[in-house]
Amino acid sequence: MLFSLFESVLDKYTPAPRQIVLAFSGGMDSRVMLDLLATYRDIHSQHQYLVIHVHHGLSPNADTWLAQCERWAEEADFAFKGIRVSLTHKGESLEKAARDARYQAILKSVDDNALVLTGQHADDQAETFLLALKRGSGPAGLAAMPETRTMGHAELCRPLLEAHRKTIGEYAESQGLTWVEDESNLDNRFDRNFIRQEWLPVANKRWPGLTKAINRTANHCAEQELLLDELLISYDAEVIGEDASFSIDKVSSYSMVLQRALVRRWLKCVGKVSLSQAQLGEVFSSVINAAQDANPALRLSQGEVRRYQNKLWFVVHYQDISDWDSLLAVDRTVQLPDNLGVLALTKAKNGAPGLKLRTPRTDEPLRVIFDPERLFAHPVGRQGKRKLKKLFQEYGVPSWLRRRTPILLYGDTVAAVGDLFVCNDYVGDECELVWHKSQALNA
Repeated sequence: MLFSLFESVLDKYTPAPRQIVLAFSGGMDSRVMLDLLATYRDIHSQHQYLVIHVHHGLSPNADTWLAQCERWAEEADFAFKGIRVSLTHKGESLEKAARDARYQAILKSVDDNALVLTGQHADDQAETFLLALKRGSGPAGLAAMPETRTMGHAELCRPLLEAHRKTIGEYAESQGLTWVEDESNLDNRFDRNFIRQEWLPVANKRWPGLTKAINRTANHCAEQELLLDELLISYDAEVIGEDASFSIDKVSSYSMVLQRALVRRWLKCVGKVSLSQAQLGEVFSSVINAAQDANPALRLSQGEVRRYQNKLWFVVHYQDISDWDSLLAVDRTVQLPDNLGVLALTKAKNGAPGLKLRTPRTDEPLRVIFDPERLFAHPVGRQGKRKLKKLFQEYGVPSWLRRRTPILLYGDTVAAVGDLFVCNDYVGDECELVWHKSQALNA
């Protein structure tokens, strides 16, 4: 019965050969998954299989667990990889830091489009639901864990999400399996452990079937979220620009309920950010409704929500590159810092995009910088020179991009700026400047 569930879920996501990877902690759930995967592999040999164990170093038994997991994987004839990680968890829980480190380590070790299996089950789903309920989450949070989700360049899959801990334990005993016991699972200082060991057993005794009911509610919430997305997607073209900004003007006449839903959806789309109710309130009070002459920003762990020209922008955290400097030459490219893309100056071609410049003289070495301080420029078609900082304002460059837009110097003079303009004394038909931007530039 358990294998049938496992096989039916995997079959849905493997219509063609792909790499299947087991995230193997060595606990009971993943130990059962290893046994099920061995049976599945013997039937479905067209796939590539890999077992990965991540060593967090949090327990004095971590080395023993790594060695034991490797032995179990070898006994089952699976390729195995053990990965050691170091944790930093400033401002976040140890559980989240360990989970994030585990997923990042796995992603670095798997193929594109790999199917990564984890052992969460129905009781884990109920615990996740209750943790979200404790935080006051809405339907998105109460939807808890989906069967599959995108995980970087791979796909995460939970084949046993409909199985209960009791069923998994019975399978383990029937197969004579042994597993490691993580002593931290007994520490009720962790909310999940308290729910698992103290709250749910008592609640299930009072209300048999509670775990199943919680899972049904989580599924209902997930369906409501899918429905909401289907309804809101029709607004995307109207409120979300090609530059990934969000138009405040476009939604100003909508009800506050719809405005809040659209802002939530926008942030989820452009920044993969799920806001709490308090954070969403801050977006409206501190950013959208800030004074018109303000430069408001709400800092989140993933980036900042900013307002510029009555639009919202999500800006990922970035480095200060004001001191960056690089030489350039005709028919050469330069890799820009901090994921800003590539800048190329090439001989002009008919119909090619980019800014058109004359060929630099031998006494005009080419440099690329980002600091506009004390620089002046005279764009073609404009009267006289102006401070570059002022020109950025006139060309509508958001404040956070004004030191992230490449400036091309011929000698010590500004010849062109990003993809904005060429200066008066440097226009020509011989060369073209093209900025191949990273997709993360505005996001």
